Amino acid sequence: MKSLIIGVSGAKGSFSEQAAKDLARKNNIKNYKIKYLISVENVLNALDKKEIDLGVFPIENSNGGVVLEAIHAMSRHIFKIKELFEIPVIHCLLVHKNASKEDIKTIASHDQAIKQCKMYLKRIWPKAALEETTDTAKAAEDLSKGNLPKTTAVIASENCARLYGLKILEKSIQDLKFNFTSFLAVEKK
Repeated sequence: MKSLIIGVSGAKGSFSEQAAKDLARKNNIKNYKIKYLISVENVLNALDKKEIDLGVFPIENSNGGVVLEAIHAMSRHIFKIKELFEIPVIHCLLVHKNASKEDIKTIASHDQAIKQCKMYLKRIWPKAALEETTDTAKAAEDLSKGNLPKTTAVIASENCARLYGLKILEKSIQDLKFNFTSFLAVEKK
């Protein structure tokens, strides 16, 4: 039997990957592969070209609101919604393994993660520059590979710290203790 190919709008360690794994577990799907497509547009393009069987991406967060990237991408594609579901999202502030809090000048992440941690950032990091990236996990990967300076911290999942050899400076930095993101699982129409 052929594996179900699930395309996610994130890199390895992203919340979209977590959502896809939760969806597979909940629906008792054991034979699947995840394709890391980084953006919602890439997921929907891959669905159009039948490169994936199912696409998973975020559409709204309980604190950050609507994911504009998803709305714009959805307006350009035709697909069928298979399922709407939510997962808890816990953000961590990750730094290079040799960096300290005093070294940090910039905080980088997806705009949704920045929105979800807005009050924390204002309170704890008022002087840090904020830099938007395409994905939380991609930012973590870029920091680990030296594509971002060591003076940069990233907002991403705890799983990203393990995957990319980064240090957790602080856990659970999102403004809402109960922070949930709604995801869509979509298929070709």
